Amino acid sequence: MTSTQTSAPHSMASAEELRKRALELQIAEMERDEKIKAREAEKHAEFVEDFFSKHIDEKERAMIKRLVMKAAADGKYEAMIYSFPSSFCDDGGRAINNSLPGWQKTLQGKAKELLDLFEQLAKPQGYGLKAMIIDFPGGMPGDVGLFLTWEPPVK
Repeated sequence: MTSTQTSAPHSMASAEELRKRALELQIAEMERDEKIKAREAEKHAEFVEDFFSKHIDEKERAMIKRLVMKAAADGKYEAMIYSFPSSFCDDGGRAINNSLPGWQKTLQGKAKELLDLFEQLAKPQGYGLKAMIIDFPGGMPGDVGLFLTWEPPVK
């Protein structure tokens, strides 16, 4: 008994179909990237709005206290209590980056409010406040970190 089997040739997608599929994937990836960028832009806009028009609330004060207590429990003498883009300083972070006297005058928004709170509440209790550029994306000053310090005095 002989049977002739005719197997259908394995069908393979045409080059046109593969190009179309690749293009669809590229479009989907571009749409996803655009959504991510839009979300990031929205978050940034909310942060800018919050930084320049709102005040430090009890939730933020409690977070700062937790950061300080955690650092102290870890045996440290400072805690970064806030960070923000150096572009939020009125000199783009230049005074902070160069440790110039009067860097405090360049602060704006919540950073200035934190400085005022520091002067009012923490400084009389022996705390210090320092600011430094904490990253340099593309070699340029990025974010500023504000650090509350409680180092023992140098004798």
